[in-house]
Amino acid sequence: MSMIPSFFGGQRSNIFDLFSLNVWDPFKDFSTQISKENSAFFNTRIDWKETPEAHVLKADLPGLNKEEVKVEVEDDRVVRISGERKIEKEDKNDTWHRVERSSGKFVRSFRLPENVKMDQIKAAMENGVLTVTVPKVEVKKPDVKAIEICG
Repeated sequence: MSMIPSFFGGQRSNIFDLFSLNVWDPFKDFSTQISKENSAFFNTRIDWKETPEAHVLKADLPGLNKEEVKVEVEDDRVVRISGERKIEKEDKNDTWHRVERSSGKFVRSFRLPENVKMDQIKAAMENGVLTVTVPKVEVKKPDVKAIEICG
């Protein structure tokens, strides 16, 4: 068996040939299996960072305004971000050449650690970026008391 790809004959189809052009791809049809209503869920990108003072979640939500987005607290420590991108109205005279922007509902949930103040959570939306800030509980430094050594 040749280890070089066949440039002059049809496609290779041997599963043991590393240069085969006919290789099974388990993710090949993945994008077509996502329904239109769930496509926005897969495209909602959220960053989570922890600073000394707070946990900060940042979500890219281009084209949405704050009325179309909800931030909720579940089970004391779960932050849930949800919303919906509406489908643009189609005019029968329009000819679409490409549709890449997603539409539909999205939901993302994050379980935060125990060191947060969920009652002081804040959210702000600016230029299509949602920022959720959850302050952390101040960690008390243990009281250190010097003991005099006798003797």
